[in-house]
Amino acid sequence: MHCIPKTPERCSRRMALLSFHQKLHFLEIKVATMRRRQKGLNAGLLLLLSQVHQVGFSNIPPVTLATLAVNVFLFLQPLKRLDRACISVDEALYKRDWHRLYLSPFHHADDWHLYFNMVSLLWKGLKLERRLGSVWFGYIIMLFSLLVGVVYMILELALAELLDDPRYKYSCAVGFSGVLFALKVLNNHYHPGGTSNIMGINVSNRYACWLELVAIHLLNPGSSFAGHLAGILVGLMYTMGPLKSIMKTCAGQRNSYNSEYFRYSGTPSYSPQDYNVYTGGLNEDEQFERAVRNSLNDSGGSTRHYSNERRPYGFWLPPEELSAEELRRQRLNRFERW
Repeated sequence: MHCIPKTPERCSRRMALLSFHQKLHFLEIKVATMRRRQKGLNAGLLLLLSQVHQVGFSNIPPVTLATLAVNVFLFLQPLKRLDRACISVDEALYKRDWHRLYLSPFHHADDWHLYFNMVSLLWKGLKLERRLGSVWFGYIIMLFSLLVGVVYMILELALAELLDDPRYKYSCAVGFSGVLFALKVLNNHYHPGGTSNIMGINVSNRYACWLELVAIHLLNPGSSFAGHLAGILVGLMYTMGPLKSIMKTCAGQRNSYNSEYFRYSGTPSYSPQDYNVYTGGLNEDEQFERAVRNSLNDSGGSTRHYSNERRPYGFWLPPEELSAEELRRQRLNRFERW
């Protein structure tokens, strides 16, 4: 997330509370906006389109692709100006402008802000959407986009009270990076192990998000530390807290979501009911024993029981007693198959 200070025209008294660097950053945002309008497509956006083309549109899961498309579209055709789309305690909470909760994640300060966020989304979406399923991943994206804004306001309000500094209430932020930090926590949870190199330091992926939180703020002071921290906390609420159970309850889902929702993997996925039909409800040992028996009592291509339906090989239980005519028919079928 990127901090967007207030405009001097709307609140000159509040601007006096802002630091010199925040005022300078606001001017940089205004200049970047003017350049974007003059030049049209910027280098960051072109590079992003090149990255998407290299991955291939058909290889990108649908929810990831749709989220990326929405961010790009709103960058080119924003619904509101950045200072009216960004989220802050003053605007969203005190003035009750709740639209900022869902506007702020999908608006970006400039093309490079968009580029780095969308490349990160592309990488995380390729892994998480295939792991969780498209419907559940879309559910996560929508809910996290709102929750990150809520937690962000709680953090800023707490900092303003603890440090007795009202500037935190007026700090306005935009961007999808808060949601990306939450997705990073999920990705490390579902794909544990490995290390990341951050500023020349090898750190376990389990703790990489914390080091990235500090590194990004040091390298780019204009970024929103509270917004990124809010994303990490939302991710931890999902992986270690009650958020996942609450989401499943609200969705009317009691079993594991992996068995209920469609997985985007390029191949059909089977529910537990399909699996039980396929295996006959047998455990692994019983399946192996049944397969051996069926192999010894090969029934050939009989259509007496299954017609043209798909018969699960190895788990068909033949009759206990076969007539002489049935045995002769099976032997003829076996010779014909050979």
